[in-house]
Parts: sequence; C-alpha cells; structure tokens
Amino acid sequence: MTKQLSWKVGGQQGEGIESTGEIFSTALNRLGYYLYGYRHFSSRIKGGHTNNKIRVSTTEVRAVSDDLDILVAFDQETIDLNFHELRDGGVVIADAKFNPTIPESDTVTLYSVPFTEIATELGTSLMKNMVAVGASSAVLHMDISAFQEVVQEIFGRKGQQVVDKNVEAMKKGAEYIAEQLGEGLETMHLEPADGKKRMFMIGNDAIALGALAGGARFMPAYPITPASEIMEYLIKKLPEFGGTVIQTEDEIAACTMAIGANYAGVRSLTASAGPGLSLMMESIGLAGITEQPVVIVDTQRGGPSTGLPTKQEQSDLMAMIYGTHGEIPKIVMAPSTVEEAFYDTIEAFNLAEEYQCPVILLTDLQLSLGKQTVEPLDYHKVDIRRGKLQVNPDLPELENKAYYKRYEVTADGVSPRVIPGTKNGIHHVTGVEHDETGKPSEGAQNRNDQMDKRLRKIENIQFPTPVYKNAKHDEADLLLVGFNSTRGVIDEAMARLEKDGLKVNHAHIRLLHPFPTNELLPLVKAAKKVVVVENNATGQLANIMKMNVGHAEKMTNVLKYDGNPFLPHEVYSRSKELF
Repeated sequence: MTKQLSWKVGGQQGEGIESTGEIFSTALNRLGYYLYGYRHFSSRIKGGHTNNKIRVSTTEVRAVSDDLDILVAFDQETIDLNFHELRDGGVVIADAKFNPTIPESDTVTLYSVPFTEIATELGTSLMKNMVAVGASSAVLHMDISAFQEVVQEIFGRKGQQVVDKNVEAMKKGAEYIAEQLGEGLETMHLEPADGKKRMFMIGNDAIALGALAGGARFMPAYPITPASEIMEYLIKKLPEFGGTVIQTEDEIAACTMAIGANYAGVRSLTASAGPGLSLMMESIGLAGITEQPVVIVDTQRGGPSTGLPTKQEQSDLMAMIYGTHGEIPKIVMAPSTVEEAFYDTIEAFNLAEEYQCPVILLTDLQLSLGKQTVEPLDYHKVDIRRGKLQVNPDLPELENKAYYKRYEVTADGVSPRVIPGTKNGIHHVTGVEHDETGKPSEGAQNRNDQMDKRLRKIENIQFPTPVYKNAKHDEADLLLVGFNSTRGVIDEAMARLEKDGLKVNHAHIRLLHPFPTNELLPLVKAAKKVVVVENNATGQLANIMKMNVGHAEKMTNVLKYDGNPFLPHEVYSRSKELF
C-alpha cells in the first residue's frame, strides 16, 4: 500500500480530458483523500495536447508532484510528452485504438485497453473517458462504487439510462484491467483515507465565494483566461443575493463601472489578467485620486501581450505596484492557497473601504485554476468593515451653501465618505487635483496637502498576515522566499534540505505593497543565504526585496518562465547547489 501517488490523464483538447480528471478527483475527494491538481491546456477551444495531473495523498499536499505513477493516455502524443515523468514501477493505461507504444523500459508497464471500442459497443465513443476512469480504479484497487455517486450527479439530468450506460462503461474498463493485473501492482493500492468531508475547488471559485461572503453585489467584467471562472461563478450566484454581473465591452469599462458602483456605496469588483490590467491602469489612477474603494483581481499568466495565455507565470508584480501614472495609495495582496484566496478576498473589500483606495488581489494561473483540497471554510471569520463610510448619517447642515469636505485633510490620511445623494453631503468628484470639497484646485500648497494625505493613509496598514512564516531557526543557513502558488513547492524543498542537515526557513509574501519590511527583515538578517523563487525572467520579487530590505549580496534567484509551475525537486536542487 502507498500513502500517496500521482495520476495524469492526457489527450487532445475537447475529447473529455477535463471531465475524466473531474470525475476521478471528485470521487477521491469524497473518500477523504487530499488532492492537488494542475491542468496543462492549450490556448484554443479544441485540439492541442492537454493533460490533468492530480496528486492524491492521505495527508495534506500543496504542490504538483515531481514524478508520476499512472499515466492515462488517449493518444500517442500524451505518452511521448509525459512518459519521462513516470517513476520506476509506473503504469501507462492507453487506448488500444492508436496502437500505443512506450520507450523501451524495464520499469514501466503498458496496459493497452480498448477505451473507444468498449464505449462504442455500449452506445457512443464519448464514454471512453468513463472506461478510462474504471481502468484507473482497478489499478488502484478501488471499488467502482466510489465513482458512481459522481456519475449520477453529472449525468443524472440526462436520464437514468445515460447514468447506467456510463456506470457500465466504468465497470467494463475496471474488469478489463483486472483480468490483466491479477494480483499485481500492490504498490498502487492506496491506503484508506480518513473519510472526512472537505471542499475541492479552484482558487477562482474561492475568490468568487469570498466576494459574495464579503458583501460584493456587483461585478462588471470582460472574459479572459485565467480569470473568467470568477465571473462565471458570480453570474450564477449573485442574483440569488440581489446582485448582478455585467459583461462589459472591454476592461476599461469594467474597471470604471466597478469604481462607479463603489462610489454609490455598493461593494463591487472586477477581475482580469495582465492584458486587461494594462487597460485598467488609467482607471485605477482615477480610483486613487478620487479615493474610491475598488477591488481588482489580476490572475497572472504568461506574457507579454497575448504571450502564453493558458500557462503559469508571475510577471505582473512590478506592473501591479508601479503601473499607474502618478503616485497613488494602493494595496497589493497575494494569497498563496485556496483558503487564503477566500479570506483575502473578503479582507480586500474591507481594506478598500477602510483606506479608500484600489486593492489588487494578485494570483497566478496555478493558484487560480489548480484544484486543491480545502478544509471547510469558517464563515464566523467573515467580518465586514466599511471604514469611514457614513451610511444613513445625520449630517450637520452646511452653512452658506458650503460643500461637504469629502477630501478633508486628516491625521490618518483617510477622509470622511458619504453615499452620493446624502443630505448635506454634496461635494465634487473629479479626476483633476482638488481641494477638500472636491473642487478643482492647482494651488501648490493644496497639491502638497492632498498628495501627502492620500499617501500617508497606507503607511500603517493593518493586514492580518503580511508574511507567512515557516521559520523555526533563529539563525538559518538558508531563507526561501516566494509569493502566490509557490508556497507548497518551497515547503517540500525546505523539508528535503532539512533532511540534508541544513537549517532552512521559509517566508511567503502575502502583502506585496506596501511592502512588509519590518516582518521580513529579521528573517533576511538571520539567514546566511536567501533564495527567491518566482515564475518570471527578471526576478521581480527579489528586486522589490532589495529595494525594501537590502542585503542584496545574500540573494540568489531561482527563476522559471517556460510556462510550467515549479516542481519540488527544482527548488531543492537549485538551492542545494549553493552549499
């Protein structure tokens, strides 16, 4: 028996690869296993190689595995592209239709199963993915009943006959493999899971759910990979809570509509990827100077331009911090797990209203689209804070037709705020520099006063966990640093390095701007060497660290920008080279 293994299904996009992985992983999740999945897919609707790699474990996992135990192949290309990942003792389960072959190997076994033929005999070749799920269950020594409930949910609306046919296809696939296996492959027999119920979701769904729980009731957005699932989730759910989603003509309209809704007192967000954020930059500046709260999600992908729209990268960091013209207060957050994506989205709305500024929730494709096990969310932790917004206020009457001081210069930099139309709350709102009432003003002293006021509001920002720390050493040989989805691979690499006798700490940056210098600096000082792990070509996080904490002589970059996420052994081996 084994406590952990990795399974991958691959084929041409559009032939059921995603649904195969969904059925397989959902069933295992319901049995109580921990899962971490990552989809490799092409930037076209149909055709092109795609695969779904799922790590299954009896204990928590937060990273893609280095190797592979089972490869389910719907075409020869899947074998050619993914065979190198298979460990000694690994298995290929392939559709007999394409006469599969594997490189000569004494350690990997090929099982040729007539997926298409069995499915066709049962009524349609489309059920070949169900035959593959059944074959996989047999290799894992799992009863087919574990998958039947999932099949019922997915196909139930099409009628019981369709459900029965798909279950029969799974059984046929399991029986075919079982006859070939005999009593073999005991190493693929998974130890029983704990049976506990946990969620299994992608980061985008967690963000959308967090927006809903955090009080958002309006989302204008333009579809773009890999952010669209946020919009798609809220299209279904927001109307149930009196909210709505509007698909705008472009990202410029999306951002300005979100700003307008927040101005009117409705919590609103928009979500996009790098190209969309580029279009929003002028609008983000508008939110900054008018001091309107707005939450914007940036799901990073491969760039520049269209770049690698369906691949992993972390290259928007500098743009999110410094992309706007002029200088405005801005908060940039970076969750590193699906749970954090949920809670951080709620916090993003709170911070946006408390500090009256744009808040960017920065994720990456691996976090946004990778599916992972999530412990039940605690809705008692949901706390709605609206800052200085005066809802239904009894404002004093203004004398001599004066205006409300919406942009009053205050000690903490945050001015009073009212919903437009509030009695005695009349004021100007404009994108040009203005005085305390919002009237345009180009006076030098006024300019200094308003700029200083806006910028000082985030000097003492209160953020629950600006840096995630896995740091048990007062003095360390090595400090590993990252942000977003690299947290899991860094923790695994850290464990391997510790086994080699090194003292290793891990810091994961969750508040990127304003930068948490005071939180990170002691860890940097306490380390002999610092390795910054990031999916970009120029070491953007490392450069920001050098600007804010110094100690550049200690820092080394571990970079990857080929469109693929880091694997644990890559971080481990490149860190080990330093010693």
